Amino acid sequence: MTINRRFFLKTFGLAMLASQVPAAAQDNPPPPAILKPPRLKAGDTVGLINPASFLDPEDIDFVKKELAKFGLKVKPAAHVRDRYGYLGGKDVDRAADVNAMFADTSVKALIAMRGGWGGSRILPLLDYELIRRHPKIIIGYSDITSLLLAIYARSGLVTFHGPVGTSSWNPFSVNCFKRILFNGEAMMLRNAPNTGSRGNPQAQVRVTTLTAGKARGQLVGGNLSVLTAMVGSPYLPDWKQKILFVEEIGEEVYRIDRMLTQLKLAGILNQISGFIFGQCTDCDPEEPDKSLTLGQVLSEHIKPLRIPAWYGSMIGHIPNKFTLPIGGEVEIDAGTGTIQLLEPAVG
Repeated sequence: MTINRRFFLKTFGLAMLASQVPAAAQDNPPPPAILKPPRLKAGDTVGLINPASFLDPEDIDFVKKELAKFGLKVKPAAHVRDRYGYLGGKDVDRAADVNAMFADTSVKALIAMRGGWGGSRILPLLDYELIRRHPKIIIGYSDITSLLLAIYARSGLVTFHGPVGTSSWNPFSVNCFKRILFNGEAMMLRNAPNTGSRGNPQAQVRVTTLTAGKARGQLVGGNLSVLTAMVGSPYLPDWKQKILFVEEIGEEVYRIDRMLTQLKLAGILNQISGFIFGQCTDCDPEEPDKSLTLGQVLSEHIKPLRIPAWYGSMIGHIPNKFTLPIGGEVEIDAGTGTIQLLEPAVG
């Protein structure tokens, strides 16, 4: 899955955006006022969407069982089982599913079934005014980054970087999911001790501080490959004083270097007030003696910014993950590697 995502991002991502976005629309529109979705409660119906790669139809039964543990019902989108090559159906149908779920008054939240590749293809087909009129929780990660950022940027709706339907619904992830989306807690997000990035109970996810300090701002980010493939499109937010978080999977260190360089050249890194790198799963170089380390690359790009920054947060392609509000106001402490929500992320 990782190889396909990287290949299709490189081959089709930017070309698709260039062909569908008019030249006059390349500048981002003024950001709309921030809008919080209503919180979830037992008995609510959650819409299952699949805006990226195709899935195994049996995955729907798995998600039904997992969400039933929260007291939630599920409503699969009309085209959630579709397949069109490596995509979960035609672009127009995947986009129609997202629009329909926001318009459906019986649906209280949207959960993306999986990532892969394909989300960016449907961004021009989403009805952002409709989404703002019907604010709901939408959650996912990896390729779903494109939808989360675009919806936040174009409608002002707070979106959520967290589990997809086929994720591991383990106690750590479930606790964070429930406290933020059901209870509406302004909780502190802190790496759990004795919890490894691969679920090894003997390993610990350690935080490495790049630049100590605290910063406040709206939290924005997601998968680094997906985010950088969107640079130049009208579907990214204003970056001034934002707290940027990123994560990655299956990318060698030189590619992380290349993507951070792109964010620097685009003027994004110079605007943010804080930086968090989550997990880089399976990112070890094939020839370590001929490569920089991830720590070296992050230090060279981020330390000169003189903003609070660290890496090793529990964000990314790992079993135990935070639920993060994109657009939510937070305070970060790079010395302790903590993210404090300053207010509830749901209404």
